[in-house]
Amino acid sequence: MQHIINRFISYVTIDTESDPNSETTPSTKKQWDLANKLVEELKTIGLSDVSIDENAYIMATLPSNVSHDVPVIGFVSHFDTSPDFTGANVKPQIINDYDGKDIVLNAEENIILSPDYFDDLLLYKGQTLITTDGTTLLGADDKAGITEIVTAMEYLINHPEIKHGTIKIGFTPDEEIGRGAHKFDVEKFGADWAYTMDGSQVGELEYENFNAAGAKVKVKGKIVHPGYAKGKMINSMYYASEFINILPRLETPECTEGYEGFFHLHNIEGDVEETTLEYIIRDHDKDKFEARKALLEKVVFDLNTKYESEVFKIEIKDQYFNMKEKVEPVMHIVDIAEEAMKAVGVTPLIKAIRGGTDGSQLSYMGLPCPNIFAGGHNFHGRYEYVPVESMQKAVEVICKIAELTAIEK
Repeated sequence: MQHIINRFISYVTIDTESDPNSETTPSTKKQWDLANKLVEELKTIGLSDVSIDENAYIMATLPSNVSHDVPVIGFVSHFDTSPDFTGANVKPQIINDYDGKDIVLNAEENIILSPDYFDDLLLYKGQTLITTDGTTLLGADDKAGITEIVTAMEYLINHPEIKHGTIKIGFTPDEEIGRGAHKFDVEKFGADWAYTMDGSQVGELEYENFNAAGAKVKVKGKIVHPGYAKGKMINSMYYASEFINILPRLETPECTEGYEGFFHLHNIEGDVEETTLEYIIRDHDKDKFEARKALLEKVVFDLNTKYESEVFKIEIKDQYFNMKEKVEPVMHIVDIAEEAMKAVGVTPLIKAIRGGTDGSQLSYMGLPCPNIFAGGHNFHGRYEYVPVESMQKAVEVICKIAELTAIEK
């Protein structure tokens, strides 16, 4: 257990926050710090063909140890962390034999991780938890996944009695800003299919995700001295508020679950002269997804008509699509993962992702790629935590998938 804890902590204490406003890949220079460390570590444990390209995409190979033909499989995780909350100066805390009660993350600031609010904590009574100190995120999304893949490859190398085919691993930058697979070389990777280790609760197995788009609405105003503004000033912030209030208030992340889609206003910047609204649009159903985008455009059109002016402008960009369409024709790859979980004592929780992973884009790039749990909870914030036992189970699942794939038929 200590080995996996040490590896995980060595990763999360390196700041790899990505930046959606950057045009480079990776989007931040500090992602190279962990990327370069991973390259050396992969070489040290004995993987072959370890490479890192000019965009910090890492690939490596564990050669087959069987003589018969076996599909080439892959495992993928990302090493950046979300810009939603700081990942600088992460100070992990180890909670041994968790008692099911409140965890004081930061006494000075009275930050408490409580099962009264986060009831999933009660699933892990008696286990070892790694938490934040309340001032940063943890980075289990997705450094837990990287920890599990590296540890599984190390285990297979040290236990050649476990038979497996060729296994490819890939680590990507910038997943948290929707670009993790943009420059991933699927042909070079050379796998028949892969799995992202990027889910949450132990047992999660997912092959459906949101269709996703981003929308930027710019609202033009007109600044005039407020003492002489009657009939002349146009306050873009008031107009922006009107736009916000037209959209269905209950179709937001905090009011939806399951297969329900939403509009999420995640950023506002503005003054009298100009206000910018940034939305993400999500829905599992393709038709409903298209309808959401159309609604935003209609609201812009209707408001511009109302004010007889081009006050509002909108730009919508698709980000990724539901991988279900690409995975369903090869459902045996999900079946193998489900069988592997059951074989190591994990109850599969097959459900749709209320988000996206590199696997959604990779599936559309020709690499079918379901998602498997990495074990963390409460991603992207100060209440993030991961049970060490969940990471251990993920390692076991990876090894068992490799073993099941290599069975001669």
